[in-house]
Amino acid sequence: MRTYSIAAIPADGIGPEVIGAGIQVLQALQARLDDVEFNFTTFDWGSDYYRKHGEMMPANGLALLKPFDAIFFGAVGAPDVPDHITLWGLRLPICQGFDQYANVRPTKILPGITSPLAGVKTGDLDWVIVRENSEGEYSGHGGRAHRGMPEEVGTEVAIFTRVGVTRIMRYAFKLAQARPRKFLTVVTKSNAQRHGMVMWDEIAAEVATEFPDVTWDKMLVDAMTVRMTLHPKSLDTIVATNLHADILSDLAGALAGSLGVAPTANIDPQRRFPSMFEPIHGSAFDITGKGIANPVATFWTASQMLEHIGEPDAAARLMRAVERVCAAGILTPDVGGKSTTAQVTQAVISAIQSAND
Repeated sequence: MRTYSIAAIPADGIGPEVIGAGIQVLQALQARLDDVEFNFTTFDWGSDYYRKHGEMMPANGLALLKPFDAIFFGAVGAPDVPDHITLWGLRLPICQGFDQYANVRPTKILPGITSPLAGVKTGDLDWVIVRENSEGEYSGHGGRAHRGMPEEVGTEVAIFTRVGVTRIMRYAFKLAQARPRKFLTVVTKSNAQRHGMVMWDEIAAEVATEFPDVTWDKMLVDAMTVRMTLHPKSLDTIVATNLHADILSDLAGALAGSLGVAPTANIDPQRRFPSMFEPIHGSAFDITGKGIANPVATFWTASQMLEHIGEPDAAARLMRAVERVCAAGILTPDVGGKSTTAQVTQAVISAIQSAND
């Protein structure tokens, strides 16, 4: 029996709804696998915790999480708590504290889901966006001076290090190498950002020599939005900075039909710490409690988690069940369906239970 300990942090908004659904599906998968067991421990950290304790998680939060094999994360953010407090109080301390420097966001049009792009169908858009997740524009360096005065100044310092850029570039090239097309697009803004971004371009060219079988090109981030929209088939694996990939991956999710189907993995490739898996749709307080949150992104990120912990067959089985359910038209309203979160979840559980694979 292979046993895995998973820390669940449902957090805010629809987070508890989709993480709850994800745990149900993983438990159904466990029942089919026989030789795999998932042990979940839930942590009540988030905005409610902040209102009670003045912090998003306890000071020893990372120490509590470190023994786990993986972290299953919901969403963070609340209307009455400033966004910089929720983000820097919970998600980013975990990502940075555990050096989860590779943020991996696959995007494809699932069966039964329609892309807003005219003429683009399942199979036409199949990307993986690799986001540098530890430095860059989200390094957290900078400050404010002369608050409230006419001469008030705010600085936000983007930091790019050779070690940080090299390791994410190497990760992206390796990922591209493992995919059928062996093709990578490097995204920067080196025409306007002439220091860190030019270094990013130079390091990309250096790392590329280690992967002669990978074809690569580079794009400025503004031109990249045009290419993603007008020429989606021309892309495969994409690597970009923390900020640029954050924005591009939301665009990618929308082009695939909805952020409700967009997963992400925050990976420590060296496996010194647990990696964290989450849907990218955010806390979505406008639909919280309505029972219509799309759980597909959470199921997909659960599949990423299974792949990472060493259960690729289970990961593939879960995704086959999700795709069968989507193809059958059992969808939440954000992707044109009429089903509830619970109905989609039960359909995926039934697909897992009835599958012959």
